[in-house]
Amino acid sequence: MFSLQTIFGQGMQFYTLLEAAANAAHDSTKALHGMLKDTQRSPSLDAFKLARQREREASEKISQELVNSFITPIEREDIEALSSALYKIPKQVEKFADRYSLAVTHLEGIDFAPRAAMLEQAASVVVEMVHELRHMKIEKMKALNDRLRSIEIEADRLMLELYRDIYSGKLDHLQMFLLKEFFEILEKAIDRCREAGVVSYEIVLKNS
Repeated sequence: MFSLQTIFGQGMQFYTLLEAAANAAHDSTKALHGMLKDTQRSPSLDAFKLARQREREASEKISQELVNSFITPIEREDIEALSSALYKIPKQVEKFADRYSLAVTHLEGIDFAPRAAMLEQAASVVVEMVHELRHMKIEKMKALNDRLRSIEIEADRLMLELYRDIYSGKLDHLQMFLLKEFFEILEKAIDRCREAGVVSYEIVLKNS
């Protein structure tokens, strides 16, 4: 039986759940950056699985609240779009971590950490943007959107440098294949952050 608060409330729980999802996504990127910096230790996947579980739980709760609630603070389609975008970030990060743990012996001397740092920065901005949805301040959100766009541009530049390494002829065929695959996964993860940022920005544009 639905409570009157759930039915007729202002739906502020959606902000809380979206923030939890963004935080889980950010934690997954922090775990990836930490793993890629500490090459002396064997990769552990526990942190990625925990972050993904937290994200999945938040996503499921959002879906359930959309069924239970008559009133939402922003349009239901926007809540669903942002939830979906956030869900894809730790999914992409875990994909990288899983494959990296299997291929690490073939990647000696290849430093992914600077690119993972850019991903972590992008996810951090997404957290700020999601938290700002409670306030709907267009100036602040525009500044964050511009910052996220700058990170994306810098990440693209770093990726381009690594593609030069792929085609330099210095790597064997297996390393070339692995390098290209891992770069594409990282690139997609940053794109997922960008997508979440764009959805957040568009929500504020519509509601400010």
